[in-house]
Amino acid sequence: MITVGMNYHVIEGKQDAFEEKFASVLQALQSAEGHTTSSLWKDVSDSASYMITSEWSDEQAFLDFIHSDAFHAVTDWGKEEILSDRPRHKIYKH
Repeated sequence: MITVGMNYHVIEGKQDAFEEKFASVLQALQSAEGHTTSSLWKDVSDSASYMITSEWSDEQAFLDFIHSDAFHAVTDWGKEEILSDRPRHKIYKH
């Protein structure tokens, strides 16, 4: 099992839009093979900073998902100028 931390910083004022878009990402995640659970976290000291933690059966299942059409279909929202910086992902192996 692995946990993936996906860090995002959004443009100030776009927090609600980011949180709404996460619902689409969560729906895609729930149908991904190897995915167990995901949660969205908000930084209490920076309201534009978020982290999604996602648990997977193994690293390959996560990599397959982020290269899938389903992932790209729900992450095009970054093109809407919601993010202030590139997302950063870190894989934590158990």
